Amino acid sequence: MTAGGEALFAFCALVAVLSALGTVIVHSPIRAAMSLLAHIIALSGLFLLLHAQLLAALQMLVYAGAVVVLFVFVIMMIGPSVPEPPVLRGMVTKTAAIAIMVVLTAILAFSLMPVHMPDIALGPCLPGEGAECDQFGGVGAFSQSLFLDGLVPFELISVLLTVAIVGAIAVARGRSREEVAASQHKRDAQAKAAAEQGAREQAMAAEVSAHGGHG
Repeated sequence: MTAGGEALFAFCALVAVLSALGTVIVHSPIRAAMSLLAHIIALSGLFLLLHAQLLAALQMLVYAGAVVVLFVFVIMMIGPSVPEPPVLRGMVTKTAAIAIMVVLTAILAFSLMPVHMPDIALGPCLPGEGAECDQFGGVGAFSQSLFLDGLVPFELISVLLTVAIVGAIAVARGRSREEVAASQHKRDAQAKAAAEQGAREQAMAAEVSAHGGHG
């Protein structure tokens, strides 16, 4: 890789790390979505440096062009403003989580530092082959890795996403008539008990007042 490529790689990697931290740290949902967008763009730059043009295009089209836009629409529907949480709330848990993350990151980094992968020369596609050639990052190589080499993880992720969609529908669905009736009956019973308790307290207060007047 040339000096310009290394500089671009360092820039994209730095932007990716900072934007990822901003996505999970900032309290504003809009700023978190913009940090996620910057992270996706930085990942697309890293894919381009790896000669994975198809992955870079899919990253921009699917995630930056669809997922982030969906997030922004949802944020604007529910309201972008959120109450600021107390500063000192959960500081022990946050500090422990940050410390564990730093330790695990350092262990992983020092474990990967001595690893040196050999450089692989990528042959260019012929003029008539286009993007369907077997070059790394092309449609042919990507589809082979996805549907042949990584078929089992791909199917497991599909099942996981299906379960997540079913769970989201189950959580977001409206309550049935029986559940609404049971909830209303419970509220009526609580209101009736509160009214009876208030009536007893008023009767006791009146009786105490009457005895006090005779005394």
